[in-house]
Amino acid sequence: LAGFEPTSDSAPFFSDDSEAEGTEELDGAPGQRPDDLSPSGVSRVRSVLTVSILCYINLLNYMDRFTVAGVLPDIERYFRIDDGKSGLLQTVFICSYMFLAPFFGYLGDRYNRKLIMSVGISFWSLVTLASSYTPKEYFWALLLTRGLVGVGEASYSTIAPTIIADLYVKEKRTQMLSIFYFAIPVGSGLGYIVGSKVDYAAKDWHWALRVTPGLGLIAVVLLLLVVQEPKRGAVEARPEHHLHQTSWVADVKALSKNLYFGIITCVTGVLGVASGVEASRRLRKRTPRADPLVCATGLLLSAPFLYLAIVFAQASTIATYVFIFLGETFLSMNWAIVADILLYVVVPTRRSTAEAFQIVLSHLLGDAGSPYLIGVVSDSLRKTDSYLWQFRSLQLSLLLCAFVAVGGGAFFLATALFIEGDRHRAENYAPSDDEPIAVPKSGRTARVPVSSVLI
Repeated sequence: LAGFEPTSDSAPFFSDDSEAEGTEELDGAPGQRPDDLSPSGVSRVRSVLTVSILCYINLLNYMDRFTVAGVLPDIERYFRIDDGKSGLLQTVFICSYMFLAPFFGYLGDRYNRKLIMSVGISFWSLVTLASSYTPKEYFWALLLTRGLVGVGEASYSTIAPTIIADLYVKEKRTQMLSIFYFAIPVGSGLGYIVGSKVDYAAKDWHWALRVTPGLGLIAVVLLLLVVQEPKRGAVEARPEHHLHQTSWVADVKALSKNLYFGIITCVTGVLGVASGVEASRRLRKRTPRADPLVCATGLLLSAPFLYLAIVFAQASTIATYVFIFLGETFLSMNWAIVADILLYVVVPTRRSTAEAFQIVLSHLLGDAGSPYLIGVVSDSLRKTDSYLWQFRSLQLSLLLCAFVAVGGGAFFLATALFIEGDRHRAENYAPSDDEPIAVPKSGRTARVPVSSVLI
């Protein structure tokens, strides 16, 4: 082994150089590339498998988030907490998630992304499992473990979209990102359904939190064995509760509420993401500002339906579900498009960091403090502890969401004014070769451009 020089095929696993994972291994002939191997260094079949595994993991992430929502009433009764404290479960998670995102974004732009995701998902699975063994005297321990779950999710969410971006370009990338982000509404709905169903079957909400950890460990195995890191930017031709017995009819009626909401979330998410992508694809033929315009339209259309869904929550169940269906459909239109916008206005070597800052800003201005804020507003509006006021105070506090959606639509309209210039600058970005060098000056050294000292 004397004189052996590491190559992309033999570089340490944590090294960024391991991304290339060598075309020589794939066809046995150095310097030749198989016909089905793209410039990313990953075959078409392996690329599809990679996106499939990333979608599966994204599904698990959102299942885990909304499992807690499916058993939240049981958690409140178990720990004897109010709306404000239960809202902290999401706030603590989101805060750790968003503040750690820049760190993992930094790592994702510099080191082996597959290893970072594998370690993060393993940690997330173990911490989620640990949270299911929290005694009722230690609510703070549940808060701590939910916060630590954000560590694992931050390591994945900042990196996975950048791998897809390095596998596909243009319309194909948008299609793959839309599939990837289908996992958000589907996983959210499944988490709500699975959480409530497991809770009902086991008569213990703790078991609801023990479903996703096992599936997460399977995801780690798939990541390590199947996923292959693509070369960064190469595909773009760039250089490198207490229960009592009730009747069967009452059980079915109670469970149907969870099922209805979960099914609506799954269906509307799929419809919203698909319609958003299709609307953007068609509108791009008329204007390059199509993406932010579609996002703005979706948010502005969702606002009145979300408002009406909350207002009619007590008066009419059917009307409420109809308004929720329409509101969530329009709300879901921007998920895949936003990811695509972020990726095409940033150069490949900075995309993980950009994903990290997008996570920080979106959660900082959104769901990091909103569950706690809505819980506090609900508690402050409640005049008595009657069921009616518990419902009415929460109803009034949730109306804030509709007005925030209008604000989001306005910001997307503003984005449409700048999107063309930002995209043009990213596509034509070229690093300068005129790097500064150190030269002596008045007994000291100074850093000046190379061109200033060349004759």
